[in-house]
Amino acid sequence: MFTATAKRVLPTTVTGSWPRPTWFTAGLWGRTLSDALLDISYREQLIDAISVVVGEQERAGLDIVTNGDYHLDPDLAGLSWMRYPLERIDGLDARRTVPATEGQAQPPGTLLAEVSSAWRLPSVAGRIGSGARLEFDKLWRVAQSRTDRPVRFGTVSTQLLASMLELHTDAYSDDKRELMWDLASTMNAELRKLVDAGCRAIQIEEPLLHFVASQAPRDAGYLDFLVDCFNHEISGLGEAEVWIHTCWGNANMQRVLEKTSYAEVIDVYLERVAGDVWTVEMKDRGFADLELFRAYRNRMHKKIAVGVVSHRTLQVESPQEVAQDIRYALTHVDPEQLVLSSDCGFGRQGSNRLVAFYKAAAIVQGTNIVRRELGLEEEPVRAADPALQIDAPVRRGLP
Repeated sequence: MFTATAKRVLPTTVTGSWPRPTWFTAGLWGRTLSDALLDISYREQLIDAISVVVGEQERAGLDIVTNGDYHLDPDLAGLSWMRYPLERIDGLDARRTVPATEGQAQPPGTLLAEVSSAWRLPSVAGRIGSGARLEFDKLWRVAQSRTDRPVRFGTVSTQLLASMLELHTDAYSDDKRELMWDLASTMNAELRKLVDAGCRAIQIEEPLLHFVASQAPRDAGYLDFLVDCFNHEISGLGEAEVWIHTCWGNANMQRVLEKTSYAEVIDVYLERVAGDVWTVEMKDRGFADLELFRAYRNRMHKKIAVGVVSHRTLQVESPQEVAQDIRYALTHVDPEQLVLSSDCGFGRQGSNRLVAFYKAAAIVQGTNIVRRELGLEEEPVRAADPALQIDAPVRRGLP
């Protein structure tokens, strides 16, 4: 069901995470949100920071905004993206953590080696139970109460979480399929609460499908299970627009795989996976595979959110560069089905706030160029208003 993007042609957004203000130093560190909000210092920092990030995204002109993932802790390379749900789901033991990767998964002397060897995750101690401590509905209300624009709320897919967990119980078999299904059930219950609270745009991030399909040999049976499990995770969310975010890594802005093709999985995401908007990493990959969407042009039921700015580079794309990339995207995807976004989030030890802000502003300004060419209404960008610059230009030589 289209909600946030309904009646919008070429809507703009960013993926989710956003660099923290330097003064936002507090974190949950395992506490529930409700408990932490009794801490006056944390309450002020979190609520003020969310107000700031929503305001920044509005000033950039984005149609759909996020809470910046500010409920996640400021830890190494964004581990809290996974730890936040894992620390708050019954059946997982946050006191007994284990390495997130087995052995030396990355070669020593590389950034990913330092990150992956340091990351630790809770272990599976028994049957998966309630996820009531996730409190997604409360997090969404904090952000949505500060803007009239739709706030899209995002969280990691539980099948990715399950793939990284270590079993310290005989409640689940080593293939983890039942574990994945139970985690999906728990997450689904919390997502339904989020919809009941009024959230109309939900993003589930990084199901395993594109990672599994890109590796050889391809396990068709496992892929079929992953499709069913993901569809189960997002079932019953009919009043919300469901986004499926896929990229190729964002730990400290790093790509985690060398092979990053969507060719083996495009039909799966477009035809078999439920949901409404599929986000794809394109800018950092030179828009590889975008031409594959042309074959689905007259029969595509989803909208495609194309990354037109990179989350991995610090060079801010110009509006003209973004416009040129949008023109190219329109040769493969119709304007009514195209959404403009970033490749991934700017947080998780990524760029600084100024870079993130002007990348977001470039998305909207570039989109406005194309909107103008197509005879569409443009979105005001306060960041680009000459009268609203912090330092008004001074003409030299005048008294």
